Amino acid sequence: MRTLGFDTSNYTTSVAAFDGRAGENLSRLLPVASGALGLRQSEALFSHVKRLPELSDRLFASLPTAEIAAVGVSTRPRAVEGSYMPCFLAGESQARVLASALHVPLYAFSHQQGHIAAVLYSAGRMDLLGTAFLAWHLSGGTTELLLVRTTAEGEIACEKLGGTTDISAGQLIDRTGQLLGLDFPAGKALDELAGEGSGIRDQRSEEHVGGGALDAPHLGQQNWFRVKVNGTEFSLSGVQNQVQAYRETGASEAETAYFALRSVVEAVKKATRNAQKAQPLPVLFSGGVASNSLLRRQMPEAIFGEPRCSTDNALGIAVLTWLKYQSQKM
Repeated sequence: MRTLGFDTSNYTTSVAAFDGRAGENLSRLLPVASGALGLRQSEALFSHVKRLPELSDRLFASLPTAEIAAVGVSTRPRAVEGSYMPCFLAGESQARVLASALHVPLYAFSHQQGHIAAVLYSAGRMDLLGTAFLAWHLSGGTTELLLVRTTAEGEIACEKLGGTTDISAGQLIDRTGQLLGLDFPAGKALDELAGEGSGIRDQRSEEHVGGGALDAPHLGQQNWFRVKVNGTEFSLSGVQNQVQAYRETGASEAETAYFALRSVVEAVKKATRNAQKAQPLPVLFSGGVASNSLLRRQMPEAIFGEPRCSTDNALGIAVLTWLKYQSQKM
């Protein structure tokens, strides 16, 4: 017996199957023109419609329909009133047709809930279901610090505690990538560049955790920009200007990538510490930015999933579908 998951986010088409122990996720990034910083919703919706049959064919090739017990789908970005993006209609329409044809239940979740479930599963921390914890959702469109309350049956309720007040971490990363001539989305390439720009600076920075600044290889320049954090909230729009200015001083691509990413990481670290003073709970990282290696090095005590389960995927939706189906059978 298996459950299926569909997720059609703004930049990735994903389908997945889960059998209660292991799962398979198939994903494909949507095409974005060189130099562009994303897609219009109409373009994303059309691309999903084109790619879903291909991914579904591959997933169903060795999956007997008699084994499909339920179908799940993400229908909106977040489980809050007014949360809506047309691109999720592509996955929802296919999931509804499939569930009707197979006469199996259809369960709807949010994209954010799927992200959290995917990390819990891949990190081996399903034991956290039934408890409360903190979670970051770091992606191209979202940078939110959440208080997550769960049930053992897989119900996930998220309360926003903080995050950015303007652009997301993913937007800053992609704009930095555009500055450096990288393809969209730029997260993976920027991460690789930042690795080249870390080395001794990353090690020397340990004594400055919490907002210090170090000299970069260029005399008088800082290792990262100290973002002002008010409790659990911060602004990243000013960091974009700082990254541009840093690059114009002659900093290399690797140094610039490190500067941008370290600025984000330090803000996230400080907001996390502030939140944990009031809520001494474990913290989980989800979303595409959570696959960043610098963030993982700087937050070793946090819960991270496999990188493939941090970026957009349908596996978390399939896991939630399994849990909901099992709870309703009882």
